Amino acid sequence: MRNRQLHAALEAFAEEAAWQLASETAEGAEVPFDVVEVAGGRREPALYCYRPLTGDFIDERRSLLGRLPSYLPAVHALAACGGLDAYLVAHGATRVPGHDRLRAEEALRVFLTRVFEDSTDFVLSRERFAAAYEELERTVMEGRALIEVVAPVLGLAIESERVELGQGLALVRGDKAQDVPADAVREHEDGHVTVLAHLSWEGAPGDEAPLRHAQVRLRRMATGLRLYDAAHVALARTAWTRTGASGWQPFALGGGVVPRGTLFVPASQEDELRAFLSLVARRTPRSGELAWALRRFEMACERPLPSEALTDVLLALRALLEPEGAHTGLLAGRVAALCAVPEQRAQVTERVAHLAALERSVVAGVAPDDEALQPLVDELTGWLRALLRDVLCGHLDSDLRAVADEMLAADDAEQQTLA
Repeated sequence: MRNRQLHAALEAFAEEAAWQLASETAEGAEVPFDVVEVAGGRREPALYCYRPLTGDFIDERRSLLGRLPSYLPAVHALAACGGLDAYLVAHGATRVPGHDRLRAEEALRVFLTRVFEDSTDFVLSRERFAAAYEELERTVMEGRALIEVVAPVLGLAIESERVELGQGLALVRGDKAQDVPADAVREHEDGHVTVLAHLSWEGAPGDEAPLRHAQVRLRRMATGLRLYDAAHVALARTAWTRTGASGWQPFALGGGVVPRGTLFVPASQEDELRAFLSLVARRTPRSGELAWALRRFEMACERPLPSEALTDVLLALRALLEPEGAHTGLLAGRVAALCAVPEQRAQVTERVAHLAALERSVVAGVAPDDEALQPLVDELTGWLRALLRDVLCGHLDSDLRAVADEMLAADDAEQQTLA
């Protein structure tokens, strides 16, 4: 066994599926049979046997099996594997689904059929499971090795034991995690349970450096979590990695930022979070004003002091809303147009202009202390977060300057009409 996570997920699903399918037959559902000729010749009568069509029986109950608690973890574990195309083709598939989720679901159906092939009572045999799993692993992992990374996510709490985020990434409660480094789940002084980001994928010779791949995936996840909620979650300084059956090895992840607040994800909110992180990951640009503003937003979230974060937030807003330059003084009005209701736009305009002036005071060393600055910078950061979220989710056009100017022009026209 080279992939412990895949083995555990498939074993759990096979056990639940065996119970469900056995219940079906106990209630009167019959497994169809095919008549197969097994012997006979010119002068001998033909001999036939009845072969149970287990695959058809399972296929008819896809929706029922898809509601089992272990179904999605098994699908996600398979989707993180390479080589599913070869496995499906080896078992007669003439057309392999193009989507990762569909390909994994089809592979899971084939695997379950192999486990219970020629069976009518659906008793899970350890020997048959081991043979089916060995066949699957040999096909999908030829020349590959499982790479795992775990990293503590500070300032995050989850209700479920595990929240799958897709493509081999999951959030796991430290008090429920198994086979992870002890240092990764040490107790916090505030009594909060550590949440671990668990990333796994199949690596092959020539793939990009594993640690670099992990750092990019984890930072993108952290960015998504910071856009999702005002709590400033942070990655710990140290993460751990292992390949195959080797032991856990620590490596520097960077960060070291102290989180502020706690993002709590109840079970009812997991689908929303999963969809949001997936959408942000797909729509995040790699260059241009929006990408630059996102990087500045990240820098602001990682600054230890609000006086240091203020400039990052203002620079991000100016990149999105004030390309003409700070000397024009257009930023405050445009932020207010996009982030405030009409009755509060004058107040928000004044506040943004005040914060822009405070930046000069910070440079000169005469600004208020950081404790007084904190709520002001948090409010400005909240407006930046809202704009970035709305653009990435498609609620606002990426040309925010043009959108703001249209809204301001409409307000002016309405005022002139009333006058």
